[in-house]
Amino acid sequence: MKRVVITGLGTINCLGHNVNDSFDAVVAGKCGIEEITLFDPAEYSVKIAGEVKNFDPTTVMDKKEVKKADRFIQLGIKAAKEAMIDSGFVSDGSNKVDDSISNRFGVISASGIGGLSTIESNSRTLELKGPRRISPFFIPSSLVNMLSGFISIEHGLKGPSLSHVTACAASTHALADAVKTIALGGADNILVVGAESAICGAGIGGFAAMKALSTRNDDPQTSSRPFDKDRDGFVMGEGAGALVVETLDSALARGAKIYAEVIGFGESGDANHITAPVMDGPLRAMRAAFDMVKSNTGEYPKIDYVNTHGTSTPVGDVNETKAIKELFGGKENCPPVTSTKGQIGHCLGAAGAIEAIFAIKSLNDGIIPPTINIINQDEECDLDYVPNVARKVDLDIVMSNNFGFGGTNGSVIFKKYTK
Repeated sequence: MKRVVITGLGTINCLGHNVNDSFDAVVAGKCGIEEITLFDPAEYSVKIAGEVKNFDPTTVMDKKEVKKADRFIQLGIKAAKEAMIDSGFVSDGSNKVDDSISNRFGVISASGIGGLSTIESNSRTLELKGPRRISPFFIPSSLVNMLSGFISIEHGLKGPSLSHVTACAASTHALADAVKTIALGGADNILVVGAESAICGAGIGGFAAMKALSTRNDDPQTSSRPFDKDRDGFVMGEGAGALVVETLDSALARGAKIYAEVIGFGESGDANHITAPVMDGPLRAMRAAFDMVKSNTGEYPKIDYVNTHGTSTPVGDVNETKAIKELFGGKENCPPVTSTKGQIGHCLGAAGAIEAIFAIKSLNDGIIPPTINIINQDEECDLDYVPNVARKVDLDIVMSNNFGFGGTNGSVIFKKYTK
């Protein structure tokens, strides 16, 4: 099969509106979690989230188009534009790819929920004002696949246009799908975009009703604390991540910067419970990624660092820790593992794309971001989580994990490109 590489990155999240600002802040251990401002949380048990601040969608969309797109789409368009410019396929002056490659250039989007705030507002309109007052843009602005639709139009991408809605593993699955499609000859280039914006009454209220969210409202900066004994749930984040994926031959032919090669990925289902994780599912996803590498190279990869799913939930963090120890044959064989959700919260369907970008930046910059807010490490979470302070280290192969409700799991392995 064809070798597949990453040649463009883009993100927007609560710590930055681009890749470099975001990663620098993550490495510095900064936290973007604050009191919610996107709606009035006064009556809610949870009042904190990782909001994207000072984002003006008219910087990436025509003003008349903004009302046609939910916020998750707007954020996705922003990240996608950065990744496309970074890849060299478009420039600030021209958003369209060259006609000679457009038919073989696809886009695969991902979101865990999609336009929840648009659904919420139009449901309110229906109840209070009746069906004639529902926005004509309600349906197209809330559909997950409209993220692919808007972006394909923006950049003239006429190849496969697909979407994944697999909860918090959606972006990881979208990336794996892109690699499959390119490796099997279905496209030469694919833009992968994961986006989420569910910080609204229905989103916060719904997850709070499940007792999934942290209620540490009086101290937002330490509310998301993966692998800490006193963690009490995840913190909602929002944002988007985008990656340009293409064949190695294409990247070399045009002299592109190659951030990493995708050498393996794995997917699995728990087949156990709709929300409670078990070790078997994540373990099989990681093993599948390992097996793919071995089938292509003849040996298992030597992983130097794992960017974990690490949501800061009592059950999830222990479960992932146990799966990692099982994968590597014991605690003593495990590489450093971290979670960056202490810094940006849990971006749900966008998490996989954003965290893959952080893993790739770690690979290129030779630095592992810290797991912040480890104050009292859980005895059952007994790995090297690079607590609170980043670590400089040479990296060659890194892995990124994401798991979702419904027992859906994904893992992807990146290698520093060498000729």
